[in-house]
Amino acid sequence: MLSQYRGIAPKGQLELLKILGGKLSGRSLLHINSTKAGGGVAELLHRILPIMTGMGIEARWEVIEGDNRFFDITKKIHNALQGNPEKFTGEMWAYHFEVNKRNARNIDLDAEFVFIHDPQPAPLIKFKKNGNGHWIWRCHIDMSSPQQDVSGRIMDYASGYEAAIFSVAKFAMLLPIPEFIVLPSIDPLSDKNRELTPDEIGEVARKFDIPPDRPMVLQVSRFDRFKDPIGVIKAYRMVKKYNDCILVLAGSPAKDDPEGEEVLSEVQNFAEGDPDIRILLLPPFSDKEINALQRLAAIVLQKSLREGFGLTVSEAMWKGKPVIGGAVGGIPHQIVHGVNGFLVYSEEGAAFRIRQFLNNSDMLTRMGEAAREYVRNNFLITRQVGDYLSICVGVENAGKAVIEIS
Repeated sequence: MLSQYRGIAPKGQLELLKILGGKLSGRSLLHINSTKAGGGVAELLHRILPIMTGMGIEARWEVIEGDNRFFDITKKIHNALQGNPEKFTGEMWAYHFEVNKRNARNIDLDAEFVFIHDPQPAPLIKFKKNGNGHWIWRCHIDMSSPQQDVSGRIMDYASGYEAAIFSVAKFAMLLPIPEFIVLPSIDPLSDKNRELTPDEIGEVARKFDIPPDRPMVLQVSRFDRFKDPIGVIKAYRMVKKYNDCILVLAGSPAKDDPEGEEVLSEVQNFAEGDPDIRILLLPPFSDKEINALQRLAAIVLQKSLREGFGLTVSEAMWKGKPVIGGAVGGIPHQIVHGVNGFLVYSEEGAAFRIRQFLNNSDMLTRMGEAAREYVRNNFLITRQVGDYLSICVGVENAGKAVIEIS
């Protein structure tokens, strides 16, 4: 499996994985999250598992089950942790715990290393049996300015783990356990990121009626208010007064995001009457379509107001596209302002940068080349798998001043 990344990923990343594979081959590792499809966490796990199993690690992935009430509660938790005020009752917290208790009875939690992803399954730590492996909580969301009562509740759960992982340093919580920073990543070999033939790209352009002779402005994301799709449309309308272009907003539904349908309706209503705006609700696993849309785009945006990390930024950059992104969450870790893209703080700022790119093709090409190399060195999946496995070795050898892995 690792041989497929030779010539693509940096050699040092592959050498480290070879050593870690020898250290952890035959060991068991379990990932648990709340959905198999929709969002960056599920997408990453789909790609990480084959790499780990290809290294001889007995890796598996389980998903907790919940009803609409449960996911309404966990969406509020998510929003509150990202700074949006939400009201909670003791009954809501009790139900969050009860659903996890039910899942703990139905899921085989026995593994030497257990990664629990995000707040939805965080209470599972309460059902860990003595000696049942090393448990690590992995938080993917922006917790830089959380609602305090909600973050306090989640901290109570997180404190029971042996370690916690965050995507960016400013998201980290004050916990009595070791904390690690692991930047997310993309898989250059996945259908979403592999090279496409001109015929494959042309097929998608025809499918979505993308004109070949007009520049396309694109944002790929879930239909979520924190992704600011309305703000993207406003910026596009400012640009349209001076530059002919079309706008495409593309996203897929996620089982654990009950607000998605409502936000989609708001966006459709706001865009109504403009034939140059395409709003695409893609089915899960529309990876080739997203890949082609990013390659077809003249300009790519990720104008988030809050963001855990925003892997769509690295996806577009890998395809040689400098990205215009909101200066929030993990986006500034991917975009070096003025080098491989631009960070913006407003609709007007986004419109200005869109026009700057549309009117300067040399800048677009130069910054696009820098964007691809930045992703190669920092945001490929080989680096992230190495980070996860290094943490496994670290928690297993906690307290040692020196850990030998060769």
